[in-house]
Amino acid sequence: MNSTTLNQQKILEIENRLLEAMKKSDVEILEQLLHDDLLFVLPGGEVITKEMDLETHKSGNLVLEEITSAIEAIKEIGENVVVTLSSRISGTMSGQKFEGNFRYLRVWKIVDNQLKVIAGSCMAI
Repeated sequence: MNSTTLNQQKILEIENRLLEAMKKSDVEILEQLLHDDLLFVLPGGEVITKEMDLETHKSGNLVLEEITSAIEAIKEIGENVVVTLSSRISGTMSGQKFEGNFRYLRVWKIVDNQLKVIAGSCMAI
Protein backbone atom coordinates (compact mmCIF):
# COMPACT_ATOMS: atom_id res chain seq x y z
CA MET A 1 0.00 0.00 0.00
CA ASN A 2 1.36 3.42 -0.87
CA SER A 3 1.19 6.45 1.41
CA THR A 4 -1.71 7.99 -0.52
CA THR A 5 -3.83 4.90 0.09
CA LEU A 6 -2.93 4.96 3.78
CA ASN A 7 -3.76 8.65 4.00
CA GLN A 8 -7.07 8.13 2.22
CA GLN A 9 -7.91 5.22 4.53
CA LYS A 10 -7.11 7.40 7.54
CA ILE A 11 -9.33 10.16 6.15
CA LEU A 12 -12.18 7.69 5.60
CA GLU A 13 -11.86 6.52 9.20
CA ILE A 14 -11.75 10.03 10.64
CA GLU A 15 -14.67 11.20 8.47
CA ASN A 16 -16.72 8.28 9.83
CA ARG A 17 -15.65 9.22 13.37
CA LEU A 18 -16.75 12.82 12.76
CA LEU A 19 -20.14 11.77 11.33
CA GLU A 20 -20.78 9.46 14.29
CA ALA A 21 -19.86 12.26 16.73
CA MET A 22 -22.23 14.63 14.91
CA LYS A 23 -25.07 12.11 15.08
CA LYS A 24 -24.52 11.48 18.80
CA SER A 25 -23.75 15.14 19.59
CA ASP A 26 -20.54 13.84 21.14
CA VAL A 27 -19.02 17.19 22.02
CA GLU A 28 -15.85 15.60 23.42
CA ILE A 29 -15.00 13.97 20.05
CA LEU A 30 -16.09 17.07 18.11
CA GLU A 31 -13.81 19.15 20.34
CA GLN A 32 -10.88 16.93 19.30
CA LEU A 33 -11.66 16.86 15.57
CA LEU A 34 -12.50 20.53 14.97
CA HIS A 35 -9.72 23.12 14.87
CA ASP A 36 -10.10 26.01 17.32
CA ASP A 37 -10.12 28.49 14.40
CA LEU A 38 -12.65 26.52 12.30
CA LEU A 39 -14.87 28.45 9.91
CA PHE A 40 -17.85 26.60 8.44
CA VAL A 41 -20.47 27.89 5.98
CA LEU A 42 -24.01 26.57 6.57
CA PRO A 43 -26.55 25.94 3.78
CA GLY A 44 -28.18 29.34 4.42
CA GLY A 45 -24.86 31.14 4.02
CA GLU A 46 -24.19 31.80 7.72
CA VAL A 47 -20.60 31.36 8.87
CA ILE A 48 -20.12 29.56 12.19
CA THR A 49 -17.12 28.89 14.38
CA LYS A 50 -16.12 25.82 16.38
CA GLU A 51 -17.62 27.34 19.53
CA MET A 52 -20.94 27.97 17.79
CA ASP A 53 -21.04 24.43 16.41
CA LEU A 54 -20.26 22.86 19.78
CA GLU A 55 -22.88 25.01 21.52
CA THR A 56 -25.53 23.86 19.04
CA HIS A 57 -24.80 20.26 20.04
CA LYS A 58 -24.47 20.98 23.79
CA SER A 59 -27.76 22.88 23.93
CA GLY A 60 -29.73 20.18 22.11
CA ASN A 61 -30.81 22.68 19.44
CA LEU A 62 -29.51 20.26 16.80
CA VAL A 63 -30.57 16.62 16.96
CA LEU A 64 -29.49 14.45 14.05
CA GLU A 65 -31.55 11.30 13.64
CA GLU A 66 -30.02 9.98 10.42
CA ILE A 67 -26.80 10.62 8.55
CA THR A 68 -25.83 8.48 5.60
CA SER A 69 -22.86 9.69 3.62
CA ALA A 70 -20.79 8.79 0.62
CA ILE A 71 -17.37 10.30 0.09
CA GLU A 72 -17.00 11.57 -3.45
CA ALA A 73 -13.41 12.77 -3.50
CA ILE A 74 -10.32 13.01 -1.32
CA LYS A 75 -7.57 15.34 -2.54
CA GLU A 76 -4.28 15.96 -0.81
CA ILE A 77 -3.11 19.52 -1.39
CA GLY A 78 0.16 20.20 0.37
CA GLU A 79 -0.41 19.75 4.11
CA ASN A 80 -4.19 19.73 3.70
CA VAL A 81 -6.73 17.14 2.64
CA VAL A 82 -9.93 18.29 0.95
CA VAL A 83 -12.91 15.96 1.15
CA THR A 84 -16.24 16.22 -0.67
CA LEU A 85 -19.13 14.01 0.33
CA SER A 86 -22.86 13.79 -0.15
CA SER A 87 -25.10 13.08 2.81
CA ARG A 88 -28.73 12.30 3.52
CA ILE A 89 -29.57 13.94 6.85
CA SER A 90 -32.71 14.15 8.96
CA GLY A 91 -33.28 15.61 12.39
CA THR A 92 -34.49 18.69 14.19
CA MET A 93 -33.01 22.17 14.46
CA SER A 94 -34.46 24.43 17.16
CA GLY A 95 -37.45 22.10 17.38
CA GLN A 96 -38.15 22.17 13.63
CA LYS A 97 -37.90 18.90 11.68
CA PHE A 98 -35.72 18.88 8.58
CA GLU A 99 -34.41 16.37 6.10
CA GLY A 100 -32.55 16.59 2.87
CA ASN A 101 -29.58 15.79 0.73
CA PHE A 102 -26.47 17.86 1.27
CA ARG A 103 -22.99 18.17 -0.18
CA TYR A 104 -20.16 18.87 2.23
CA LEU A 105 -16.68 20.17 1.57
CA ARG A 106 -14.23 19.77 4.45
CA VAL A 107 -10.59 20.77 4.74
CA TRP A 108 -8.50 18.67 7.12
CA LYS A 109 -5.02 19.60 8.32
CA ILE A 110 -2.56 17.83 10.58
CA VAL A 111 -2.14 19.96 13.71
CA ASP A 112 0.00 18.64 16.57
CA ASN A 113 0.06 15.17 14.94
CA GLN A 114 -3.75 15.01 14.73
CA LEU A 115 -6.10 15.61 11.81
CA LYS A 116 -8.49 18.51 12.42
CA VAL A 117 -11.15 20.19 10.32
CA ILE A 118 -10.02 23.76 9.64
CA ALA A 119 -12.77 24.80 7.19
CA GLY A 120 -15.87 23.52 5.51
CA SER A 121 -19.19 24.20 3.91
CA CYS A 122 -22.51 22.50 3.34
CA MET A 123 -25.16 23.08 0.70
CA ALA A 124 -28.48 21.49 -0.11
CA ILE A 125 -28.52 19.38 -3.28
